[in-house]
Amino acid sequence: MIRYALHCAAGHDFESWFASGSAFDDLKARGLVACAVCGGTEVEKALMAPSVAVKEEARPLAQPRSEVEEAMAAMRREIEAKSEYVGMNFATEARRIHAGDAPERAIYGEAKLDEARKLLEDGVPVAPLPFLPARKTN
Repeated sequence: MIRYALHCAAGHDFESWFASGSAFDDLKARGLVACAVCGGTEVEKALMAPSVAVKEEARPLAQPRSEVEEAMAAMRREIEAKSEYVGMNFATEARRIHAGDAPERAIYGEAKLDEARKLLEDGVPVAPLPFLPARKTN
């Protein structure tokens, strides 16, 4: 996985994770990389400093968060509160819901890139989330 700092034509800065650098290039070429703020697809990589591990005691107690970070955190809370996490069964469960074989409800989870691509090709309405599930972030 690789994280890129991105910048859209409307001036919004945001970050997103990709399976690889070539995965980003492929998704961008197909118009599937969109601004997390406005949805615009004119997105470019921005200059990004490397991530350096910092001991917890060295972090400031209250780091200021940007407007985008606050919006992303709010979106995550909303999704986690109103959706069911189905883990690695996401593709199977999304397909079952789409076919009417499972109760219709909001779900989120994990899928391999080829599984997600197949869902989209088959008309199953799915979208990538701009965050990793909690179990992946620890």
